Amino acid sequence: MPATDASPTYPSILAGERRAEGPRHAVHNPWDGSLVGHAAYADAAAVRAAIDAAVAAAPAARAMPAHARARLLERVGCGVADRKEELAQLLAREAGKPIANARLELERTLFVFEYAAEEAKRLGGEVYPTDLLPQGERRLAVARRFPLAPIAGILPFNFPLLLAAHKLGPALAVGATMVLKAPPQDPLSTLLLGEIVAGALGECGWPAGTLSVLATSVEDAAPLLDDPRVRMVSFTGSARAGWAIRARAATKRVVLELGGNAGVVVAPDADLDHAARRCAAGGYAYAGQSCISTQRILVHEAVHDAFVERFVAAVAALRTGDPLDAATDVGPMIDEAAAARAEGWIRDAVSAGARVATGGGRRGAVLEPTVLLDAAPRMQVVCEEVFAPVVAVRRYADFDAALAELDDSPYGLQAGLFTHDLRRILAAHERVEVGALVVNDVPGWRVDSLPYGGVKASGMGREGVRSAMEEMTELRLLVLG
Repeated sequence: MPATDASPTYPSILAGERRAEGPRHAVHNPWDGSLVGHAAYADAAAVRAAIDAAVAAAPAARAMPAHARARLLERVGCGVADRKEELAQLLAREAGKPIANARLELERTLFVFEYAAEEAKRLGGEVYPTDLLPQGERRLAVARRFPLAPIAGILPFNFPLLLAAHKLGPALAVGATMVLKAPPQDPLSTLLLGEIVAGALGECGWPAGTLSVLATSVEDAAPLLDDPRVRMVSFTGSARAGWAIRARAATKRVVLELGGNAGVVVAPDADLDHAARRCAAGGYAYAGQSCISTQRILVHEAVHDAFVERFVAAVAALRTGDPLDAATDVGPMIDEAAAARAEGWIRDAVSAGARVATGGGRRGAVLEPTVLLDAAPRMQVVCEEVFAPVVAVRRYADFDAALAELDDSPYGLQAGLFTHDLRRILAAHERVEVGALVVNDVPGWRVDSLPYGGVKASGMGREGVRSAMEEMTELRLLVLG
């Protein structure tokens, strides 16, 4: 579709240069269908050229000293801060993310770049003892970290700025080059971020091939997985796509941040007002389109009714509306097809005996915040990833049985537990296979400096700035005799 004067074109960034020629992909606001802009698409030849440039730039990027890496990331942070509201408005329009959530994503994005600048100064190595055996006497062993480069980064639609920062920030902090694939549903904010980073690279004297940010199709992005020169793939997205990537890129290092089925257990000693408020926030932020969005809540039978009363009232009070309205709590899903799918899951659950306590209706891409009661464990809304503003509440009698049900999932990303009983906390930490257990808060709680990632079908490897830097480097041992 040709671009118009009223619909700007956001270029892909190929080896630091704006690339606006070629086909355009129209991006529409999921709230009202209005045209937000066009993304300049890159074909397979452009992807291969980006890899060529990243390979060529890798030696110079790797040689950049710590102070230069930190300065670059500080400059990126300044560039993002200068255009923070522009980025937030664009994110709200193309992704349907409520503007308050979009602004929070920008704050977190800034933090990631700022923290990466600090960690760039702390990337060191380790000295190992060698005299544990006689042949090791009078020797010295030193391990240093060197970047894997180039790295392919692949983004999902739900956090196109924050997750871009979680890939770009650590990569630049270790001196790696990267080709970043923007999400097809909402690529514009990622492309604008790429333009900001490319500008900072030029100002700081880095090789242009250090970064490419491309809007491209899955088919045209195939060289990112197939080219043997690409050393690592960092993917965030669905479990189906992630494990297919893992199989295809078997000779590369692969970090996967995949789906979830986040559960919460509410113990009888929990602060019910606090638990209800946090679960209402954790289940419906960005219309539940997060892999750590609260999806199922197990409540002890002694407090079940009291919790449900508070929780349903909190969910019913959420305001659904225009993402650009600061009063909006829940906006549209990414598109109407996603909302219709979730509506079908709700309808199937009700047909099988579940009850809708609030919500359940749909208008276009907008699905009302929904609470389901009496949903059985094998219903899709309970055992699969709904990725929508839908939460199922179930009662339990025995805490050990609740932990077993919480853990009875192919996913293992994060879980929540509301209790003040240390025995319950330690039991849950030992028994529930998740990347993180969050006590007295919801699974969606996260600080971006902490290790983040899942087990089982939820992925492999860890993000969080320091953890990602370790994933993006390899240890080389030096033995001095």
